Amino acid sequence: MGCRRTDCVERPLSGLFEWLGSFVGSHPVYFLVIPLLLSAVLSGGFTFLRDREDNDIELQFTPRKGPSKKARDFVKDNFPYNDSMFSADRLYAKGKFASVIAVATNSSDVLRDEAFEDIIQLNNKILNITVDNGKLGFSDLCAKASGECVTNEILEIIHYNANGTNQTSITFPVHTYRSKPLFLGSVIGGVRTDANDSVTSARALKLFYNLEDEESTAEATKAWLRAFKRIFSAERNSQALEVSYYTSKSRQEEIEIHTTDGFPLFLITYALAITFSVISCLRLDNVRNKVWMAVIGVVSTGLAVLSSFGLMLYIGVPFVITVANSPFLILGIGLNNMFVLVSDWQHTHVKDPVPRRLAHSYKEAAMSITITSLSEVLKFYIGVTSDFPSVQSFCLYTSTSIIFCYIYTLTFFGAFLALNGRREASNRHWLTCMKIPSEDPHHCSDIYSICCVGGEYDKDTGAEKKQPAGDFFKKYYGPFLVKPFVMAVVLCLYAGYLAVSVYGCLHIQQGIELYDLASDNSHVVTFHRKDRQYFSNYGPNVMIVITEEFPYWDTTKRSQLQACMEDFKRQQFVDEHIYTSWLDSYLSYGHDNHLNLDDKDVFLKNLPSFFELHPYFKQDVNLTGGSVHASRSFIQTVHIDSASTEIEMFNGLKATAGKCTAASLLVYNPAFIFYDQYSVIISSTIKNVGVFTAVMLVVSLLLIPNPLCSLWVTCSIGSVIAGVTGFMALWDVSLDSISMIIFTICIGFTVDFSAHIAYAFASSKKPSPQEKIVEALSNLGYPILQGAISTILGVSVLAVSEFHIFRTFFKIMLLVMSIGMAHGLVFIPVLLVLFTCRSDESKSEDASFIISNR
Repeated sequence: MGCRRTDCVERPLSGLFEWLGSFVGSHPVYFLVIPLLLSAVLSGGFTFLRDREDNDIELQFTPRKGPSKKARDFVKDNFPYNDSMFSADRLYAKGKFASVIAVATNSSDVLRDEAFEDIIQLNNKILNITVDNGKLGFSDLCAKASGECVTNEILEIIHYNANGTNQTSITFPVHTYRSKPLFLGSVIGGVRTDANDSVTSARALKLFYNLEDEESTAEATKAWLRAFKRIFSAERNSQALEVSYYTSKSRQEEIEIHTTDGFPLFLITYALAITFSVISCLRLDNVRNKVWMAVIGVVSTGLAVLSSFGLMLYIGVPFVITVANSPFLILGIGLNNMFVLVSDWQHTHVKDPVPRRLAHSYKEAAMSITITSLSEVLKFYIGVTSDFPSVQSFCLYTSTSIIFCYIYTLTFFGAFLALNGRREASNRHWLTCMKIPSEDPHHCSDIYSICCVGGEYDKDTGAEKKQPAGDFFKKYYGPFLVKPFVMAVVLCLYAGYLAVSVYGCLHIQQGIELYDLASDNSHVVTFHRKDRQYFSNYGPNVMIVITEEFPYWDTTKRSQLQACMEDFKRQQFVDEHIYTSWLDSYLSYGHDNHLNLDDKDVFLKNLPSFFELHPYFKQDVNLTGGSVHASRSFIQTVHIDSASTEIEMFNGLKATAGKCTAASLLVYNPAFIFYDQYSVIISSTIKNVGVFTAVMLVVSLLLIPNPLCSLWVTCSIGSVIAGVTGFMALWDVSLDSISMIIFTICIGFTVDFSAHIAYAFASSKKPSPQEKIVEALSNLGYPILQGAISTILGVSVLAVSEFHIFRTFFKIMLLVMSIGMAHGLVFIPVLLVLFTCRSDESKSEDASFIISNR
């Protein structure tokens, strides 16, 4: 019994493409000139490139509606800055600052001897920085508490103990200095202590230089930070110290400087793509040589990128650093389209008129190209709904590029294919365009025969002679693949592939190191790696905010609230001994002064006097209209040494806050703005995969004239995605906002090769599945191999990039192309043979268009 064909859409579209091919073949000049003029006009958009650059890290790489942004707004409204009492832990944003990490060399002690003397000299040099012609110094721009600059008290403590009588009195992580506890976990790293928690040695010190965040001094502060950086560009590390630095502007400046650094790599990629395409399209026949088609295929893709990017820049779409990955993707798509179209051209009758040859090429190839291009465009336009603005910008640029690439393939490239066909029809040389003989003259030399003779074709089929690679797929690979024992081996290999993929998927890691947005040799990377190495024992200090009015004087309610706080302290990533609470301090104050704080009036009446003694705590209570509308306490996180532990800590604290029934709580630290991505990355990725799979199923059912083939193409998406995700984990590629963008890019490639083979299989007039798949591999096996190798070569240059973004793109693209090619050339052909029914014999064929491959 025959298989049901669903070609109600495919048949009229094929006819439309057949007409288009004939029209382009008859009027090629118009279709050459118009894309060139359009590209010239749209390229003017690049004049707006600098204006459109938008690499604000928070805006582009965090969820647009992240819950921590709402938490920040609440903290900002209820606990505004007190400029006269600066407290870094109480900031709702990072503020303006500079920081230095000094590490003692040769595993020595940074607290004593030569290393500490060098630190003192460096500190003095920084404090003496002046701007505005020497009018303003650090003392004028510094953040202040009680009228004095907030300084690095650790230096005073070390200096005091080094010159005092008790040299072992620095306790860690909390030290009492000037009768107040001082947390040292964030400023001393690589610490060794004795049984009494006294510091015996340390490897690193971190110094902070906090600046006021006032609009009136904004320009002077920027100038001071620039002068701070200049110190380190001229300063060399001493023999006793390794010094790294960082400012509140460093990460943003680093990204903005290197936004367009991918363009030189893009030029190298295009050079590699042209070289490979030329080699793969090289023919020994001086007439049938397709060298120029290879070059024009790459040029057509370049014009598509030029036109699409120019259009996006004209209309004001932000240009984010992730968009720099898009041209590498478009190059792969364009080359794949080129190889498929050239392959179908070679199957046409060489003696037919050019419009007729191009019509047949379009009828066969344009449908396959349309399936992949349409699915990719729809996928990227769906990506515009992402929570990440950087993903939105990328999807807009890329989807528009794919549209231009598709249009230019069918117009500009097709027109040049027609002109090249005219040259072939008149038997002209591929380089000189002079007419040459099609057969070897007997009186000429061998060199003349090699260089000046061409135009041969297969007399049996009327088509061009098959290339060795095409013959390999038809005569050797295809028949070998459909042997029963080979298919059994393939199924076993596929089962093993799925097992490894699932194992990897279960071990995929989440999280991003924000310094991954900078180049490897950046001072940002150096600083953060030192920070992870020496200061990861203590993580961010986290606010626990009570977001509603609460009866703090009610003993029962207060006990319930304190039980919630104890739950936080019991978290494995929280130090239960380091806890800052205005309420606990107030209760101690009431006990010492014999106050009945269980009485509402007494509780509220004595708060002002308590705040006079402890002015910092005044910033932790929103006391308005005789009631406490909100308050906050602080806990200290520990052992946050990687992005994965950040996720665990973040989720654990949010879960604990949600479980508290005594009051409505939220947890906040400025770093949580970036942690929000962890909550949406997996859900966004699953949504993208699910939507794309559904879209691909619909497109396949409409355009592939066999529903079972459509189903296998759709299944191949899940199979390739599982493999890419699993092998990402095995290759130490984490799932984060960057890899999610790249993963979204590559989803489209998961279907390309399988769709080409499935469409060729479904369209074949051969009677048996084995013959169908051999014919499909014969026609498309080599173009698929060409497309995959050219794309891998194109992105291989990214493997040596200084940027994590580009290296991650290379890794994921290599996985996608390799696994996708394995599906298109191995797994899907076997599954199509085994799980599709035998079709009816073809009752009629268009003799002038269908060329036998026998």
